[in-house]
Amino acid sequence: MRTPPISPDAPWLAPLAGYSDLPFRILCRRMGAAAACTEMVSAKGLLYGGGGTERILATHPEDEPLVVQLFGSEPETFGPVMDDLLARGFRWFDLNSGCPVRKVLKSGSGAALLQRPETLLAVAKVMVRAAGPGAVGVKIRLGFQLGEEVFLDLARRLEDLGVGWITLHPRYARQMFSGQAHWDRLAALVAAVRLPVIASGDLFSAEDAVRCVEQTGVAGLMFARGALHDPSIFARYLALRRGEPLAPADGAFLAGIVGEHIRLTREFDGSLRSFRKIRSLIPRYARGLRNVRALRTQLLCCLTWEALEETAAGIEHLEPADGPQPGEDAAFPLTDPYVPE
Repeated sequence: MRTPPISPDAPWLAPLAGYSDLPFRILCRRMGAAAACTEMVSAKGLLYGGGGTERILATHPEDEPLVVQLFGSEPETFGPVMDDLLARGFRWFDLNSGCPVRKVLKSGSGAALLQRPETLLAVAKVMVRAAGPGAVGVKIRLGFQLGEEVFLDLARRLEDLGVGWITLHPRYARQMFSGQAHWDRLAALVAAVRLPVIASGDLFSAEDAVRCVEQTGVAGLMFARGALHDPSIFARYLALRRGEPLAPADGAFLAGIVGEHIRLTREFDGSLRSFRKIRSLIPRYARGLRNVRALRTQLLCCLTWEALEETAAGIEHLEPADGPQPGEDAAFPLTDPYVPE
């Protein structure tokens, strides 16, 4: 079986719709991510040339190993899509069966597949047949409705199909991201299958991730919202695993991360769309420092890459806040309305 690197010391970047583009993936790799997933991409969009799908698949030699996450609900769509992606050099794939957002559910995709396990299995079978045993993972949740768990039986059947790994976000689809992730279900899944189990959900800090691995015995983990607010979470997690001291997350440290993200965005995209996007993301990184809202206002006034870099460099001089700043939670929430872990 040929799988991407999966181990407790090989953290992944999760597929983050709207966020895990090429510049952000490379930033996270330089921070210690051992593998990264694309934003989820529609199989039907790839087949019929939907807008935005090619941008999602943009990659670079430094962007390896890369897992392409697909979503869709029609098995017959996936055959030609997989053939095309393989011909273009992509090697690893993931089926999104966990996305709970309404737009995706309406198409019968994402977590809606948990209500139609035979369709989910049929799609996975097509993907495995095309890519080969071990080259395809499946992202699932506990079940669709609260209390209706399907994940154990589903995982066993996916294992029989030749799937290479299972990623579990241990919430129900109806929960979205409310409440706490049920990490005990991760341990139950580890005991139920021979496949590597990758943990997702509530890994907001490096300490969370270390605790999750120790409590559940998972083979690996992927950071989603934790990486979105602190791309250095990979390095911090690995340092904790090795018993090494952590670098202080002060203004100088964060300014370095922000500067790198701006440079990567300009180098690998450089479009007006990417400029506006990175401009809106920067305040997230400065969360926990004083005067973040003022910084956000200054950034929104930047109209050139040079002005953006100069303004963002000012993060170096911001001091840690004693507590949450007024309005900070509303402006830069840790639990975003939708980040598809």
